[in-house]
Amino acid sequence: MTIPASFAADHARATVEPSPNHGERAGGRQPDMILLHYTGMPDADQALAWLRNEASQVSSHYFIHEDGRIVQLVPEARRAWHAGKSSWAGETDINSCSIGIEIANPGHPGGLPHFPDIQIDAVVELCRDCGNRWGISRERVVGHSDVAPIRKLDPGENFPWQKLYVAGIGHWVEPGPISGGRFFQHGESGQPIEALQSMLSLYGYDIEITGTFCDRTKGVVEAFQRHFRPALVDGIADFSTIDTLHRLLKALPKYS
Repeated sequence: MTIPASFAADHARATVEPSPNHGERAGGRQPDMILLHYTGMPDADQALAWLRNEASQVSSHYFIHEDGRIVQLVPEARRAWHAGKSSWAGETDINSCSIGIEIANPGHPGGLPHFPDIQIDAVVELCRDCGNRWGISRERVVGHSDVAPIRKLDPGENFPWQKLYVAGIGHWVEPGPISGGRFFQHGESGQPIEALQSMLSLYGYDIEITGTFCDRTKGVVEAFQRHFRPALVDGIADFSTIDTLHRLLKALPKYS
C-alpha cells in the first residue's frame, strides 16, 4: 500500500488520512454535485482502510464515522474514484463533477441500521460547507443509487433525506400517500409508460424512453422510491410514486 503525501484539509473540522486513489478532474471540471454513499461494511475502520488501499482502486473525498468524525482522503480539487459507472442528467463522468462522501454504515448487507443523529449532523455540516464553497445547488445532492440504479443501493431507504432537506441540503417533497388505484409495472407498455420514463429522465435518471416497462425501468423506479418514497420500494409505479415524481419536477428551479 502506497501512502501519499498529506495535504491541507478543505473542510475545517476534517482530519486528513490520504488515499492514493485519485486523479485529475476531466477537462478542468469543478464539482457541481455531491454524491452520498454508505460503506456497506460492518466495521468503519476496515472500510476506511479499504478506501486508502491502492489495491482497491476506490476512494472518496470524505469519510464520516458513526460518531461524527470527518476524515478527508482526497483533496476536493482532485477526482476521487467513488461513483464507478454512473450517470446523472446526461453526465456520465460523475467522478469528475462530484464530491464523494462515504458514510460509515453497514447498509443492506448489515440489515440497514439507522444512521446516528450525530453522524447525520456531520453530513449536513459537510454538505453545507462544500455546497457553499463550490456553489452546488441543493437538488444536485444525490445518492449513489440515483446515479447507478440496479447496480448500487446506497445510501439506502433508511437514509434521512427529509432531515437533510429541512437543514437546506438536497431536494425533497413529502411523498404521496400509498393507496390503491391505477399503477404501472414490469411488462406493461404504452403512452403512460413513456410519460413515466420521460419524467424520470427529466429529473436526472439514466433511462431510455421506450414506452415499455422493462427491467431497467423497474430498477430506476426502485432507485427513485429508495430516495423519495422510501416507505415502499417495490419498483411499481403507483399513484404515490408518480405523484411524488411530478411534484419534485415542478419544484426544480428550471421548471418552477
